Amino acid sequence: MKAYLISIGDELLIGQTINTNVAYIGSALSDINIEVIESSVVGDDMQAILQELSKASSMADLIVITGGLGPTHDDITRSAIVKYFNTELVQNKQVLEDINQFFARRGRTVTELNASQALVPRIATPIRNTRGTAPGMWIEHNGKIYVVMPGVPFEMKGMMEEFVIPKLSEMTKGNGAVIKKLILQTTGIPESNLFERLGNLDELLKGAQIAFLPNQYGVKLRITVKEKNEHTALNRLNEIEQKIRTKVGRFIYARGEETLEEVIGKILSDRGLTLAVAESCTGGEVCSRITNVSGSSKYFERGIVTYSNASKVELLKVNEDTLAEVGAVSREVAMQMAEGVRAVSGTDIGISTTGILGPTGATTNKPVGLVYIGYCDDKVCTAKKFLFGEDRILNKQRATQAALEMLRRKLLGISDEE
Repeated sequence: MKAYLISIGDELLIGQTINTNVAYIGSALSDINIEVIESSVVGDDMQAILQELSKASSMADLIVITGGLGPTHDDITRSAIVKYFNTELVQNKQVLEDINQFFARRGRTVTELNASQALVPRIATPIRNTRGTAPGMWIEHNGKIYVVMPGVPFEMKGMMEEFVIPKLSEMTKGNGAVIKKLILQTTGIPESNLFERLGNLDELLKGAQIAFLPNQYGVKLRITVKEKNEHTALNRLNEIEQKIRTKVGRFIYARGEETLEEVIGKILSDRGLTLAVAESCTGGEVCSRITNVSGSSKYFERGIVTYSNASKVELLKVNEDTLAEVGAVSREVAMQMAEGVRAVSGTDIGISTTGILGPTGATTNKPVGLVYIGYCDDKVCTAKKFLFGEDRILNKQRATQAALEMLRRKLLGISDEE
């Protein structure tokens, strides 16, 4: 089965909203062996939507449309569907009941405009929206399947998980070759270095495919295999994974979409260890990521943001003479911060960040992007130097990732050397 994705909305065309839906839908369809052949973005324009529907219908078996299902005047996707299929709107009692319950749970009154969202094209089977008010639509016409969903990612994902993917999976079961993918997440190594360490990719993959997907946190490796059955495909993925791990295993922190903070949380929890964090340049972002994980209170004791020198002295007992001699952005201060937060909190481990994120604050010897990350436990107290780029926000994100990765490596006894 081949799929064509259409995203509708002026906000997508002008860059006001980042289109994350395509990435999610493409990945979800790929996981059930549906090939996405093209995706497009069109504005809130009737003629443009109709033309795109016609083009997609000529190319694909499955057309997935997101956006433009809200209750306001600029949401015209439903009208376009009515016009394209030459059908009419009819009220759906189940959808109306869903809308009434949605507003009742929030103590709000359903307006006439909200109630109008219960009008569904006669040709369509409604896809219930458990996370919002606008229903989706499932249409089968002339051998094609049309799936229409809201553009709100949270609502769209609910429909995909609860209805669309299960229904498509059943329809495509046993059709053709099995395509399987595996994500390996790496950090602490640039894309070019990762590529070089993997060596001859033809020899490594033997017909499989690999994609390098870099971002500010690291590089995802996506391995794709196509085999006659699921058992063979999974064996091939495992074989390739083991070969990759022998070459760059120390940089791989997760298999699949697990986050670095989730990985660290499991290690700390399993070992019964506690953690405290002292942050300067990252301004609380390390703590934020750690506490994104449900259950982090089991191992995370406290976080202290000591942005000024005075706060470092007062709260972490950093030595004033050290600050005067080598400055706050130094190996010595990073170590004292980690040691200080561990001592004041009584935890097993303390980590710290201090640096110059820019664009101001640099000196001749300390450029923008210079960051020190400290680590302290009952056996060792150390710090590591990093040199990032010139963008302040990227530097904060990279420093946060580096701090978490340093913690992971210390916990697992992995060398800091590249």
